[in-house]
Amino acid sequence: MGFRCGIIGLPNVGKSTIFNALSGAGAAMANYPFCTIESNKGIVPVPDDRLVTIAELLHKDNPIPTRIEFIDVAGLVAGASKGEGLGNKFLGHIRNVDALVHVVRCFSNDDVAHITGAVDPIRDIEIINTELLLADIEILERALEKEQKLTRSGDKKAAAKAEAIMRWIDHLNGGGTLRSLAMADEERVPISEFGVITGKPAIYLANIDEDESSRSYSDIISDYAAAQGSSSLYIIGKLEEEISELPASEKREYLAGMGLAESGLDRLIRTAYRLLDLITYYTAATELQAWTLHAGTGAAKAAGNIHSDFERGFIRAEVYRYDDLAAMGSEKAVKEHGLLRSEGKDYIVQDGDIIKYLFNV
Repeated sequence: MGFRCGIIGLPNVGKSTIFNALSGAGAAMANYPFCTIESNKGIVPVPDDRLVTIAELLHKDNPIPTRIEFIDVAGLVAGASKGEGLGNKFLGHIRNVDALVHVVRCFSNDDVAHITGAVDPIRDIEIINTELLLADIEILERALEKEQKLTRSGDKKAAAKAEAIMRWIDHLNGGGTLRSLAMADEERVPISEFGVITGKPAIYLANIDEDESSRSYSDIISDYAAAQGSSSLYIIGKLEEEISELPASEKREYLAGMGLAESGLDRLIRTAYRLLDLITYYTAATELQAWTLHAGTGAAKAAGNIHSDFERGFIRAEVYRYDDLAAMGSEKAVKEHGLLRSEGKDYIVQDGDIIKYLFNV
């Protein structure tokens, strides 16, 4: 799997409620800051109607979905970059995630203390973003010192890296996140080695209540996210937690009764999946399993994600498309219509591919 999303936000915004609804892990919730001290982790299956269809057509029991790991970490407060609250510990937890889910409080509830006094989504977002900017500046300034020392010794690669770091620091000092800075793909590769946070893709998640007035906040957040080059969604956290506790059959009936095709949490999972530029492909030589890949991954490397022996001994990949299987109705018909292909190690795996790897042990 290897794809991780960190759930972040101020204390008492509903992070643990949403995490519980996602994972059923039962994280502690209480009406006081820092109820979540240690990070909570939950492995969440990615909703996949194709997997269900493939299982039916290939007569495979107990198909295994692909998954994303969500991590609920302690709430962040002003001064966290300097160690306020649980800041340093918090920042350590999210440096290694692939994307951020930034939960923003858009509900009023006198029984749940608001750490900043009143509902104001943009103010709350910027409190956290400021702390993340400051934390990134600090870590990049240390990295710059190191690269400048190497530059003075004649290291040309270090000189180029130092120049890039100075540009990143200037952008951060201007109040911009690194994700909003235009840069070439090759420049984004070295940025990941420093553990910076504001370069990570982000979803701003408006946690609203059932009161119509709170929905206006989600529009404000949507505009803010678009300006930042990020995604946004809204969700009714407490309602989603209640839905998640229902049996699957009752959950479908409940959603249908509300005129919804899927839950808000399913939308969140799908959005996180797209945000990370991930695709799903399938193997069914023995058990049927969905696998997650970054778009653009070659067949041999994809095989290595399953087992290193598959990559070392790669011979070829036998590939056909989900759409062809669905249209033909069986693997036998796919083969009879010449839709099964033999591909080499450099073949770029596509979303919806069904693959059988042939390899030497």
